[in-house]
Amino acid sequence: MEITATSIKDLRERTGAGMADCKKALTEVGGDIDKAIDYLRTKGLAKAAKKAGREATEGAVISYIHGGGRIGVLLEVNCETDFVARNEDFQKFGRGVAMQIAAMAPQFVRKEEVSEDVIARERDVLMAKGKESGKPEAMLGKIVDGQIAKWMKEICLLDQAFVQDPDKTIEQVQQELVAKIGENIKIRRFTRFELGEGLEKKKSDFAAEVAEAAGLSS
Repeated sequence: MEITATSIKDLRERTGAGMADCKKALTEVGGDIDKAIDYLRTKGLAKAAKKAGREATEGAVISYIHGGGRIGVLLEVNCETDFVARNEDFQKFGRGVAMQIAAMAPQFVRKEEVSEDVIARERDVLMAKGKESGKPEAMLGKIVDGQIAKWMKEICLLDQAFVQDPDKTIEQVQQELVAKIGENIKIRRFTRFELGEGLEKKKSDFAAEVAEAAGLSS
């Protein structure tokens, strides 16, 4: 894969590492951005990675109400200082994530929060569905592994594609902000309320509505 100036710039923005280090990382991994990020972290060159272990006990609780009160989100995002908590980019990130939660209804912040019991139950359901649909027994395990991986990305906020920029995950956007601001930033927790949740009612495309509210509709 060709190493371009654009890919080097993208890697630098995501990690805060130097241009030369970014170019070397991309060269080492054949131009793969995600592998290059891991390479820089391994070498201790990614500023975002260096900040990941620092205490982040300040921040803000951000609220978002959608659809005239049909969906509400409370989100806690942490940073290191109250100064950064008031930063416009920090607040914009928090609001964007709150809108993401309203639109995509994740169940967890990160995959480490998903218990083995929850994964096992989902695997059992998928295995049963696979057998019922007549999928080959020999291939069923690998098929379900792929379905579990896809499901984990759907239910874990950090692994979801960002509604406002689908080419990036929430975690990638967060790391870019860490590199830009210079402080450790973490999404700690969230609560999502949906009016009449659990009751039978008309469904609507909340992702499209939230995108429209953010001014992203074509």
